[in-house]
Amino acid sequence: MAVRSVSVVVAALAYAATVASRVGAGGQLPETFFDERSAPAIAYATQQPNDPVARLNDRLAAGSAAALSYEPGSGYLRAVLTALAIPVESQLATFAKASVQAPIISPANPRTLFFNDNVVVGWPRGGFIEAASIDPQLGVVFYVLDQRAPSAPRFQRASMCTSCHVSLEATLGVPGLLLRSEAVLADGRTMRQLGFDVVDHRLPFAKRWGGWYVTGRSVSVPSLANVMLNEPIDADFVEMPATIPLATLKGTFDTDAYLSQYSDVAALMVFDHQVHMTNLLARMSWEARAAEGQPDAAMLVDAVAREVVDYMLFVDEAPLTGHVEGSSGFAEWFSARGPADTRGRSLRQLDLNQRLLRYPCSYMIYSDTFDGLPRLAREAIYRRMHTVLSGEDQTARYARLTAADRRAIIDILRETRSGLPDYFR
Repeated sequence: MAVRSVSVVVAALAYAATVASRVGAGGQLPETFFDERSAPAIAYATQQPNDPVARLNDRLAAGSAAALSYEPGSGYLRAVLTALAIPVESQLATFAKASVQAPIISPANPRTLFFNDNVVVGWPRGGFIEAASIDPQLGVVFYVLDQRAPSAPRFQRASMCTSCHVSLEATLGVPGLLLRSEAVLADGRTMRQLGFDVVDHRLPFAKRWGGWYVTGRSVSVPSLANVMLNEPIDADFVEMPATIPLATLKGTFDTDAYLSQYSDVAALMVFDHQVHMTNLLARMSWEARAAEGQPDAAMLVDAVAREVVDYMLFVDEAPLTGHVEGSSGFAEWFSARGPADTRGRSLRQLDLNQRLLRYPCSYMIYSDTFDGLPRLAREAIYRRMHTVLSGEDQTARYARLTAADRRAIIDILRETRSGLPDYFR
C-alpha cells in the first residue's frame, strides 16, 4: 500500500516557492508557509478560535450552559455530544494503536469517534476526551477534556496534536483530520512497515478500514474491516480483503461504558468523504488568505478550486461493489438533516448501492467552513462547479456525471444554497 499523493499540494508548493522568491522576506507568503504558525494571514497558533468547542467553553464559563454532567464509565462523553449536537448514532470504533492515547487502545478497548459536520469527538474507555473542531477561519482546531470529574470542566487547546495532524500527504500541509487504513495485530499494534493508506472516498473499498470495526445489516463489500493479524507475520504478507460481517459490537469486546453497540458502515463511509473534504476546504482557505494581494492569487485559487470541485462532485469516487446498510440509525439521522428542494431531493440522501450519495455533490457546501471561505475562493469554486455541471467542460474525466445528475444537483442548489451566483439560475 502507498500513501495517496494529491496534485493540489504539488501546485501549492510550486506556487509558494515562486511567490516567496519574488516577494521576499517582507511579503505575505514566507518561504516557511507550510509551518502553520508562520503566515500572518492565518495566525493559527495565536488567533482566538471561534469553533463549536470554543463556543461551548465560552458558554460554560459564562454560566449560560448547564454544567456538563458526569457518568460512570464514559465520564463527560454523553454530555459533550449533546452540547455539540453530535449524534450517538455516528459512533465509529477503531482498535489501532494510532493516536495520542495509543497505550490504552486495543481490540478489547477501542477508541470511539463521533462526528457531525463541524466537530469530531474521540474517546477510549479509561481515557480523556479529544475533539477536532472546525473554525471557519483557522480550519481544524484540537482540544482535550480531562475526564477526572473536576468541578468546572473545560476543553483545553491541544497544540501537540499537530505533530501528527499536519502532513503534506494526509492533511495537505494544514492542521487537519487524519484517517488511515493499516494492518493491525491482535493487540492493536499497527504494522506500518506493511504500508498504509490515507482513506477518503477515492480509495477502493478493498483497501479501506484496516484497524476499524465495521457493523451493519448488510456489509457485502470486501474490505480490511474487522481484521486482526497474528504474529509471526510473513515478510511477503499481502493483505486480502474479505467480508467479515458484524451486526453489532456486542460480544466482540466488553461494551460496558460505551455509548453504542455499533461502528456503523454508513457513518464510516460519510466520514471517509468528510475528512478529506474538510482538509481541502481548510487548505483552500489558507491559500486564499495567504495569497491575498499577490498578483498570482487568482491563478492559485483557480487551480486549487479545480481540485476541490472534483472532490466535491465525487469525480474519482471508488464504486461500491455491493450493497451496504447500516443499523445504528445514522443513515436516517443524516438524511433527515436536509435541506431539501420542493421535490424532496437533498444532497444528504444516501445511495449505498453504487456510491455514497444519491446526488453526487458534497453536503459540505452548506458547512460553516464553506461559508467562511474568502470571497475569492468561494467564487472560484462556484465558477468551476458551474463549468462542470453545465456541461461546458466535456473532458472524459467528467463523463461519469450523467446529465440527470448534473441537472438534479443544479436544481437542488438553486433552492437550498443561499448566495448561489446568478449564472446558476
